[in-house]
Formats: sequence, structure tokens, C-alpha cells
Amino acid sequence: MNPLTLSVLIMALLSGTLITLSSTNWLMAWMGLEINTMAIIPIIARNHHPRATEAATKYFLIQAPAAATILFGAIMNIWSSGQWEISQAPTNLPVTLIIVSLALKMGMAPVHSWLPEVLQGLDIKTALALSTWQKIAPLSIIIQLDCAHSLTLILLSILSILVGGWGGLNQTQTRKILAYSSITHMGWMMMILQFSKELTILTFLIYVLMTFSMFIILLQNNATSMNKLPTLSTHSPIISASIPLLLLSLGGLPPLTGFMPKWLIIQELSRLGLFGLATVAALGGLLSLYFYLRLSYVSSMTISPSNNLVTTSWRLPTNPMPSMLKPSIILSMMLLPATPLMASFLTY
Repeated sequence: MNPLTLSVLIMALLSGTLITLSSTNWLMAWMGLEINTMAIIPIIARNHHPRATEAATKYFLIQAPAAATILFGAIMNIWSSGQWEISQAPTNLPVTLIIVSLALKMGMAPVHSWLPEVLQGLDIKTALALSTWQKIAPLSIIIQLDCAHSLTLILLSILSILVGGWGGLNQTQTRKILAYSSITHMGWMMMILQFSKELTILTFLIYVLMTFSMFIILLQNNATSMNKLPTLSTHSPIISASIPLLLLSLGGLPPLTGFMPKWLIIQELSRLGLFGLATVAALGGLLSLYFYLRLSYVSSMTISPSNNLVTTSWRLPTNPMPSMLKPSIILSMMLLPATPLMASFLTY
């Protein structure tokens, strides 16, 4: 793709998200979502490959009905309340339609089937954008909605945690595994959203930090499947040593950064007396922890399949780590001691 064309598309992608973030009425928010979608489809299909074309087609076919349903729900809300503001309390049917449509845009269960397939057809950079940046605009609309104690959000969150953990168990492609990881993390965010919006934002920021680190590592070493993970030690021994800790942080294992949002979410749910919901979330998180442990084992305790009878020597040049990767890996593993500071900001 022409660099100028790519630059224009990236600017449109950023502009669409910023329009939605800064909008308080339904029409402008919907326009921002549409600009965002129309900008990323050519980026998805820029690699002239059948898998990329298929991913772009699937993404368009999913996003089009989702956007139409959001507009339909917004019009129903305007018809019943006479208000264009997103923060106005909508009636039950419009808010349910809008939440399900936004969940479809973000790839939450049970409307999640498109996300692993689309991510599998993308290059790693575009998969990173789809897993992180593309979730900002829909999430901002859900945060603005006045949907306190919505049963829809609770059902979507529980299903996302369980399906995200269950679906990633037998996967061997790293992009599909990270897609199911995204589904699980979105479930944790939606579970606490109606009780603490600040905690949802914190969970999303930590998810973006850890996912960015993981995708950049995969990009640098072109590790698109589990079979390539054992070879990382011959290219980047430092990165190879940090991958297990990063994966366990994604799984929410203490004393790593990923434990912080889950700890705070379970603590908040317990404070509100929702012990059953907290228990289901904690047990569902064990499913995703299993495939993170499997990835950690493959990347650090196995060697690459080879016909040679000798161990692979250190004959390959070492790849230097990108400058942004070093601080992101450190923060992805060592932010847990800052939990009291984060909790004080949330209560403030």
C-alpha cells in the first residue's frame, strides 16, 4: 500500500475513535464508529493475500449489522425519551440492543466467533490494532450508558470469561490464543463496569499494556504459531526469558501486574456482596490460565523440532529489542506493588 494512503487511513482511524470519545450524542458517536470501521477495512486488506481479503470481508459483514443495530437502538431511545444524549437513561429494549451490538463490535461472547478467525488472517501489527485500539470507541459508549445493574452486562461478562478460557485451550496459533485472551479480558471489564467505571478503565489500560508487549514480541520474531516459540532463545534470549512471566501476567497470576485488576475487581464484587459472581469469575479465570501456562511451557522448556541430533547452537544473530518494548515488558510484570496507589486513585 502507498505510504501516503496508509497515513491517511491511520489518521481517519484515529479521528473516528476520537470523535466517538468526545461525543455525547448518539449521531456523532455513531459517525465516529463508522469512520473508524471504514478506515481499518483497507488496512486489513492491504496485504494482497486471500486470508487478508477474507478477514476484511468477515470484519465488514460483522460490523455493518452491528452499526445498524446501534443506530436502530439509538433511534428507539430518541423516540421514547426525546433526547440525543448518550447519558440519558434509555429504556430496557434500546439499551439491550445497543449493548449487544457494541459487544459484537468488541468480539465478546456469545457474539465472538468472528474475532479469532479475523485475527488469524491479519498481520501482527493489524491484529494488535484490532485487539486494542478498536475496542476504545465501543467501550467508551458503554461507559457513558446509564445501565446500572444491567443483567445483560453480567451475562455477557460471565459468558466471555468462560468462553474465552475454554476456546483457547486447544489453539496452536498465537493470534487466535490472544484473540481468546482478549475475549476473557473484555469479560472482566464488563463485569465491573456498572459498579466501578474507573476500575474498568484501569483494567483496559493494563490489558493494552500487556497485549502490546506480547504482540511486539511476536512481531519481532515472526512467531505466528506455538512451534516457533521455542526458537526465540536463539534469536533473543532476554525476550525468551521474559515471555513466561509476561504470559503469566496476562493470566493474572501474582505477583505480576496482571493480578492487580483481577484482585481489585474481586475485592469490589465481594464488598458489594456479589460473592457468587466473584467466584464464577475467579474459577473462569483458571481456564485461561491453563493455556497461558501451556504457552509458557512451550516457549521456555522445550526446544525446536529438528532432525539434527545435536542441540541448536547460538549461531543466529541476536535481535535488538525495540526501545518501546523494554519499558512495556517491565511495566507488564512489575506494577503490582503500585496497587495501593491505584486503589487510592479509584476511591478518590
